[in-house]
Amino acid sequence: MITRRTLLSLLASSAAVPFARAAETEANIAASSVPPGPPKAARVINLAALGREPGKQGGTARMLIGGQRDIRLMPINGYARLIGYDEHLNPLPDLLEKYEVEHSQVFTFHLREGHRWSDGSPFTAEDFRYVWEDMFQNKELHRGGVPAELKVDGAEPRFEILDERTVRYSWDKPNPDFLAQQAAPSPTRLMMPSAYMKQFHPKYQDADMLAKLIKKNRVDDWSSLHQFMGRTVRPENPDLPTLEPWCPRTKPPAQQFIFERNPHFHRVDENGVQLPYIEKFVLNVSSPGLIAAKAGSGESELQIANIDFADYTFLKSSEKRFPVHVNLWKRTQGSRIALMPNLNCKDEVWRKLFWDVRFRRALSLAIDRSEINKAVFYGIAKESANAVLPESRLYRPEYAQAYAAYDPETANRLLDELGLDRRNEKGLRLLSDGRVAHITIESAGEDSFESDVLELVADHLFKIGIAIHTRATQRELFRRRIRGGDTIMSVWQGLDNGVPTADMSPQELAPTSDDQVFWPNWGLNYLSGGGDGNPPDMPEAKQLLDLLKEWRRSGETSEREEIWHKMLSIFTQQVFTIGIVNAALQPVVSSSRLRNMPSRGLFCFDPYSYLGVYMPDTFWFGESA
Repeated sequence: MITRRTLLSLLASSAAVPFARAAETEANIAASSVPPGPPKAARVINLAALGREPGKQGGTARMLIGGQRDIRLMPINGYARLIGYDEHLNPLPDLLEKYEVEHSQVFTFHLREGHRWSDGSPFTAEDFRYVWEDMFQNKELHRGGVPAELKVDGAEPRFEILDERTVRYSWDKPNPDFLAQQAAPSPTRLMMPSAYMKQFHPKYQDADMLAKLIKKNRVDDWSSLHQFMGRTVRPENPDLPTLEPWCPRTKPPAQQFIFERNPHFHRVDENGVQLPYIEKFVLNVSSPGLIAAKAGSGESELQIANIDFADYTFLKSSEKRFPVHVNLWKRTQGSRIALMPNLNCKDEVWRKLFWDVRFRRALSLAIDRSEINKAVFYGIAKESANAVLPESRLYRPEYAQAYAAYDPETANRLLDELGLDRRNEKGLRLLSDGRVAHITIESAGEDSFESDVLELVADHLFKIGIAIHTRATQRELFRRRIRGGDTIMSVWQGLDNGVPTADMSPQELAPTSDDQVFWPNWGLNYLSGGGDGNPPDMPEAKQLLDLLKEWRRSGETSEREEIWHKMLSIFTQQVFTIGIVNAALQPVVSSSRLRNMPSRGLFCFDPYSYLGVYMPDTFWFGESA
């Protein structure tokens, strides 16, 4: 076994020259002397078994993005993960050659022999040690120490290096979320290209050289430099080695971003041809409002962002004029659009009403989802509460049907029972303080169909004596008003992951984040470890948190499935959020020359990583169909 002490002594013995010079020399040698190619123990993708055809290397794929921040789509779609999902959400080793799990407590990871970063430097246990010891344990880089998502009941894992290609993480209690975290669109980063990153760390870098690098990159200190140069979520540093299928080659700001194939990518097809097939991606920045028109006119070989179902008719008609294909994938949010009463709003009268389940149920029963589906979604979506979809193994009809029927008579009765039986001359109900029951629904104004939906919702709620009007604001202000309790109700999408498995965390169903617009203050309290916000004092919300803790302690999938169902039942019966429709369709545009692009798929950020689970590294260009 190679211990951390042994590795450190080896590093110390090689530090006779200033690291900057040594690192630069080693990097140059690696880049020039290591021939391109996959690792010896490559991951073989049998395309024929997946119903696809082996292809050939080459070609450039253009994509349109609404701003340079959207380059973050590349590592999401590239989906190189230690462990990733297949199309059926079964976890599989990807960057890892294999892994073992004992009682959901001990996780042993085995790396692929001969695997290298894109610059040719070896991918080894040292890259994990660097993150664990030189990043997580360094208070200037990680003030809170080991990330909270790696802790179980506040305890961090034990990290061990078993040999050059084997590492282990272990806890005294089960950590059922650990593998799912690694398969996520933005996983908890356990490894970094240490040979490159050490030049930005004072433990390995000469102080004078570090000062020069800080000045050159216009940052305040070495920790800012390290974070800036090592950013992986948004690939802005072309020099940062990667394990993704395509490497960034453009430093922002720019209007065009180039990504070239990774010469050391770890996947091959059944014929031994190294993936990715596509040589280059070119991302062109465009006005979001023009992207659908440009994609329809053939300016994009692969387009999923900044287009929506409202663009489908135009895009489909483009097939007659340009070499494009337009397919419809199913979106998997729990609800494509949902009303979100702010249970933490400052207005005491509204807050008291929102806390009463009868009021939330009345609002839901008052909405005619069938009319909205036909008028806005052409009858193609599925009328539903905010719940999991039939594609999930956890689906039950009662979750989708919970208070989702159109029943204004029952809605009126529930409101009368609440004491809202007084009305003004217009038929609008009066609140306990004499105000008219008038709800302002706020939105980030990012979806064109929201106004159409809310216009119909206004008609439906007027019939039960409640008036609404809408206010669109910029997203940052939208979030700030909700977190501050100034927003009474907002409109947003439902559950991010509408197709979960029992082994994925049910944290979306409990107050765990201030991004949850229906209980942001409670979510902030959880997210901050009790340091900010307030703990939930609604019994059902507390029960969901207790069940989440129970899920995190569970050691078996059967236990986790039972807990999921308890949480889904509470979440849907309590109608914390008012879903309207789900299973809406998303147009996906591709070149008619692009092969292996599925004609049907599930479209979502989590857990499918948009295109990621469908492996765009296997897409290739053939003759025009």
